[in-house]
This record gives sequence, structure tokens and C-alpha cells, in this order.
Amino acid sequence: MASSLQYLIFSSLLLSLISSSLAQQSFRPQALVLPVSKDNSTLQYVTKINQRTPLVPINLVLDLGGQFLWVDCQQNYSSSTYRPARCGSAQCSLARANGCGDCYSTQRPGCNNNTCGVLPDNTVTRTATGGEVASDVVSVQSTTGSNPGQEVTVNQFVFACAPTFLLTDLAQGVVGMAGLGRTRIAFSSQFAAAFSFQRKFALCLSSSLTANGVVFFGDGPYNFLPNVDASDSLTYTPLFINPVSTASAYAQGEPSSEYFIGVKSIKINNVTVGLNTSLLSIDSQGNGGTKISTVNPYTVLEESIYNAVTEAFINQSATRNITRVDPVPEWVPFDVCFSTENVLSTRLGPSVPTIELVLQNESVVWSIFGANSMVYVSDDLVCLAVANGGPSPRTSIVIGGHQLEDSLLQFDLASSRLGFSSTLLGRRTTCSNFNFTSTA
Repeated sequence: MASSLQYLIFSSLLLSLISSSLAQQSFRPQALVLPVSKDNSTLQYVTKINQRTPLVPINLVLDLGGQFLWVDCQQNYSSSTYRPARCGSAQCSLARANGCGDCYSTQRPGCNNNTCGVLPDNTVTRTATGGEVASDVVSVQSTTGSNPGQEVTVNQFVFACAPTFLLTDLAQGVVGMAGLGRTRIAFSSQFAAAFSFQRKFALCLSSSLTANGVVFFGDGPYNFLPNVDASDSLTYTPLFINPVSTASAYAQGEPSSEYFIGVKSIKINNVTVGLNTSLLSIDSQGNGGTKISTVNPYTVLEESIYNAVTEAFINQSATRNITRVDPVPEWVPFDVCFSTENVLSTRLGPSVPTIELVLQNESVVWSIFGANSMVYVSDDLVCLAVANGGPSPRTSIVIGGHQLEDSLLQFDLASSRLGFSSTLLGRRTTCSNFNFTSTA
């Protein structure tokens, strides 16, 4: 009851902030769409929005569990509609700002007096710093679920400014990170409030380095060529809230904005792997459990889980006469590799043992086939795309980007559940098959 009341309060604040946007727009979209590309050098997923006045296209690293949009305001930020969030304002409340103060330097975007601040977080380098809360115009494309439509605008989209150094190790050309996490100023929450969407968004990452994947804000359909609605065959599992923040810096008592699911066991070719199952639950300090991440390029497993899973995978591969071979140094952290001699190519990728994440019961299983479990290093060598996270990681299982590619994931925040498809390859389509040709 308390959480529902809190949502109503936050929603009314958001609606009051963006009412001017709606007043100027007669068109009401049913959903929004953004392209998502894969950066070749960093393997980060990058999206693009238009921001500021006049509008400027900006590239952002997509961070599924990120708290909010943060942008480098230290260089080249110019906008006539930039508004810093004054202490005690609705924006500060929505952002759960961690303090107010003045800026003892030349006034500019990111440096103003009597403003509140938050902690923008580069979740790739695990670096956070202080940043001014502000609002500005954001423009994105609408969609019917099949094509992009006309542009729509939110005039007071709340975000955080950050200094240039926070861009370290992000993909070339990006100016910040786009957070889709469980907060009131994440992309999904602000778009839902602005356009009265259901609090849902869907992510479909492309495995291609040359063709875009897609993220939808709002309910389906989510259509891919040739006429495949990926929302019609979703399996659902609960989303859990980690009560302790997993951000690089946070206030005491702040919950995590990342998305956790409940993995109960792991099977390889329907054979259960022996694990320390206590690691699969989130403890009172916020350690353990399973989260989904777009900033981790590959799945990372706690050391004992990694050892058990890779041993079982090697054993099951041997029953197919698939020979393990030494890895190549440049492909560290992958140390479980195989000769491709007896590995057939199929529509679902290399014909290797299937990894199954058993969720709330034995009938709810996330199956990971060869296209998502393996990486071809060469024509002769294929490696298991799973990394050893060491003996004491914060989270026991981190499902990374490679394991998410060409599958549709729908995050239903109102119902706190994840809908996931099996790989779309089985339906003869991919996440790069959304038709980005505009019909507007």
C-alpha cells in the first residue's frame, strides 16, 4: 500500500512537471522507440536521443540498471531550455537528491547556485561523482510497434549533469549514459508519466555490429520482420528488488535500481549442476542473487558457480565428442574453449549443450542456446562466453549482454515481472529486424 501511494505521489509530481509538454502536443503516442547499436571496440550498447534547444542528437551508453540519464555538461553543452533544479523543487524530490548547495565557479550548465545534486555513475568503470540535477527538452520517436512514427517531446525531462572525466572508457562519441533502472527519473518512468503509458519497456539487443537493436517504451506489440510479434510468446518471472544499492556510491538505505530475478538452479542439457544455492539468494547486506546487465558484455559467475557450471558444460560437451582445447591469450577471460571440428552450425547457433536457468519453478526456464552461450574466436575455435567473477562478487550471477542478444525482454514495472522470449532465432527473426523505416 505504501509503495502504491508513493508511486501516485511521484507520478503526480512528474505529471505536473511535464504538463506543458502535453499541452503543446495534440498527438498522443501509444509507445516510443529508440535504436540500440553495439560498439565494436567496447561491446557497449549505444542509443541516441535528441536533447536541448535547439535539438542536438546525442549518443549514450545504454545502462539497463542505471538510475537516470546523465550527460557531460562540462564541454559543449548549450541549450536555451536548460533549467537547473533549485533546492526544494519537485525535480529534487523526484531525483531523491542527496544535498543542495552553490557552485563557486563560472555559472554554466552543471554549475549553478542553490541547486540540488545526485551521484552520476559510470557503471563500466564503477566511478561516481557529484552532479547537478536539471531538466531540458528531450525528443524521441513514437511507434505503433511496427515502425517509428513522428517525434514527440518532453519539455522538462529530468537528468543529471556530470564532468567530462566520467566518460572514461565509454564508447567513442557518447556524452553520457541512459539509465533504464527502477527509479522515478529513469527513462521508462519519465516517458510513462509524460504520455500515460503502462510502466513497461522492452529491450531487444542485436548481435550484429552493423544493424540496430531496439528498446520500446510502453506496451506491445513489438513487431519484427517478417511479421513476428515477439510479445506474443513471453514467459514471465518475478522481478526482485535488492534492498541495498549496487551503485558505485549511494546513500544509506537506498535500494538498488538494477533488475534482479530469482534463479533457483542451473541445468546443462537437463542435468542439474551442483551449486551452493545460498549464493542464489540476496542476503541482508545485498550480496548474492542474479541480475541482468547491459554494461557487462558477458555473463559473470561467482567462482564456485563458475567452476561447477564450466565443469558440467565440459562433461556434457564430451558426450558429443566436442573436444576442449587451450584458449588463446587475447580472449581472456574465456578459458573454456573447444575445437569446432564436431560443432555443427544450426539456426540457434553452435550445437553445444543448452544452459538452462531454472526460475521460480521447473516449468519456468530461461534456455541459453549456442548463439548466446558461445563466441567464435576463429573458424577452428569457439569459447564459452562466461567469465569467472572471483570468490566474493557483489552479485553471484550477472547475465550479460551477449546472453541477452536476439531475445526480447519486457520489464513490467507495475507488476514487477520480467517477460522473456526464447531466442528469436527460433522464430526466424532477430532483434535487428525492427523496421526503422519511418511511416510518418
